[in-house]
Amino acid sequence: MHLLNLGILAHVDAGKTSLTERLLHSAGVIDEIGSVDDGNTQTDSLALERQRGITIKSAVVSFAIDDIAVNLIDTPGHPDFIAEVERVLSVLDGAVLVISAVEGVQAQTRVLMRTLQRLRIPTIVFVNKTDRGGAQYASVLRAVSEKLTPAVVAMGSVDGIGTRGARCAPYGESDPAFVSRLTELLAERDDALLAAYVDGAPLPYSRLREALATQTGQALIHPVFFGSAITGAGVDALISGIRELLPASQGDAGGPVSGTVFKVERGPAGEKIAYVRMFSGTVRTRDRLPFGRGGGRGEPGRRDEGKVTAVSVFDQGSTVRAASVRAGQIGKLRGLGDVRIGDAVGVADAGAIDHVFAPPTLESVVVPRPPADRGELHFALAQLAEQDPLINVRQDDIRKEVSVSLYGEVQKEVIQATLADEFGIDVTFRRTTTICLERVTGTGSAFEVGDKDPNPFLATIGLRVDPGPLCSGVQYRLEVELGSMPFSLMRAVEETVGETLRQGIHGWQVTDCIVTMTHSGYWPRQSHSHAVFDKSMSSTAGDFRNLTPLVLMAALKRAGTTVYEPMHRFRLELPADTLGLALPVLARLRAVPRTPAVQGASCVLEGELPAARVHELQQQLPALTRGEGVLETAFDSYRAVVGTVPDRPRTDRNPLNRKEYLLHTVRRIAGQGESR
Repeated sequence: MHLLNLGILAHVDAGKTSLTERLLHSAGVIDEIGSVDDGNTQTDSLALERQRGITIKSAVVSFAIDDIAVNLIDTPGHPDFIAEVERVLSVLDGAVLVISAVEGVQAQTRVLMRTLQRLRIPTIVFVNKTDRGGAQYASVLRAVSEKLTPAVVAMGSVDGIGTRGARCAPYGESDPAFVSRLTELLAERDDALLAAYVDGAPLPYSRLREALATQTGQALIHPVFFGSAITGAGVDALISGIRELLPASQGDAGGPVSGTVFKVERGPAGEKIAYVRMFSGTVRTRDRLPFGRGGGRGEPGRRDEGKVTAVSVFDQGSTVRAASVRAGQIGKLRGLGDVRIGDAVGVADAGAIDHVFAPPTLESVVVPRPPADRGELHFALAQLAEQDPLINVRQDDIRKEVSVSLYGEVQKEVIQATLADEFGIDVTFRRTTTICLERVTGTGSAFEVGDKDPNPFLATIGLRVDPGPLCSGVQYRLEVELGSMPFSLMRAVEETVGETLRQGIHGWQVTDCIVTMTHSGYWPRQSHSHAVFDKSMSSTAGDFRNLTPLVLMAALKRAGTTVYEPMHRFRLELPADTLGLALPVLARLRAVPRTPAVQGASCVLEGELPAARVHELQQQLPALTRGEGVLETAFDSYRAVVGTVPDRPRTDRNPLNRKEYLLHTVRRIAGQGESR
């Protein structure tokens, strides 16, 4: 039996989860179709998902289409949970992008389609809700072609669209307009078809269908199906399209073990359960399995090993215990205690996806009520960060505060409800603030010689900081011989560089720079005559970890940094006669609009807007536009801050203040019995 790992993606409320229910029902996996409104669907299993009627966590269910076993992954549609979608993309063989026939192409639809195309994931489009009032056929198809990709072909027509009795009829070889459109579209990307088409040679319909499957599988074109997940209209044609047009999983079950962890959850006893997509090889119960990931963007690499204690695979809507999980399958592995989302199991996949969407641009301090719950709060947030690493729990030991990274206000509400329901912790949030970043402006160097005033540590370090390419993260290089110091001391410097650059001159994470070690020196293991090792006479990794922040921040200060804030691109549709009211507000919010496009009584305005001001614009929009304004926003880029540069409170002992830093560090060393 062939395998297909299929993702269902969409803008929120387009009907992904309802479509999942309909597919499971059509395949005979469930007897009754659940309702999102009633909170009884198969994939929205969290209590919060059922209460809010939205998907928060990705979920896997399985069904069969003839000889194809499909693992269907339902993903969140709300942009606040885009990180959950990102993790799923790394395991897909194909995707169905769902669009509402009423609302049409929306902001998140465009973000998702651009990403699917960039990753070359074969994608079918399903236009849902043809039974709803206001549903459109031609205008939605035109919007798909204009806003998503021109390489689309409608696979059927709809009679009675916008009514409960809407019916979908698939096109075939007896439809000359469809055959002509299909031929032209395929010939644009197939030289043999183009030559035959130009010569006027007859092209058998079977050849066209074969070329359609090939080009869809190569993510060159995207068939568009219409239908309704609620009534079932058009779903049979969609299922046929999934079976015929999307490629099956590839992989050698006998090859070296290679897979990706895309989800981690906790079992009833608190044990970790890792969801793994296998690309090669076979993992069996009791196997010792290496896992981890390489370093990048200033983060150190990590490799661990664990013993697989149990394996489950997906079969006909449920999970079943199995002796193994093989290439192409998705399995749930127990026993890997330190596993994290994004880890490679076995041999790392060279083509693994890393950060296809922008990281969170907002953060907020989480305040427990009562304050005595602070310890429990940190533990609970650490567990949530296992399931969503981009929450990025940030502990401030100086102010006794903890903050989390966010995509939006809805995510804040979900975290608050999850802490209350699962951990019994009542929290509030402080005002949401924007996460900026720092980039290096010039070149700066610094070095200190070991045990020579004012350096109290037995370590010699020289570092140079240079600007790096855009989006390159932090690169670390050596201008000293690798063997000039023990590896443990070299590693201590490299790791501390990454940790220190999480807070730059203004307190923001420093990125897109190159840090080069220019000087090194250490004291070998020494002892008094015929005595045991004396660490007061010998360099330790602690010497290098303590000195590195001082040298690095001195070099960074000489290089200088610029603070950049996240910017969103926006598209605002509003009545033309309200444009005069909107423009001054946009100017006050520091938006940079382009020339408006007036079309009759309506107007479309596009441009850039600081991420920090998006929520404020959303709140003011109804009053500005008589409730008729429609705003779409998505992260675009970072732009240098103009005017007052925002500072972020530091959570460390501030190596920019040498006296304070050394006072704390030397006192701490003395308290640990390591003073000299």
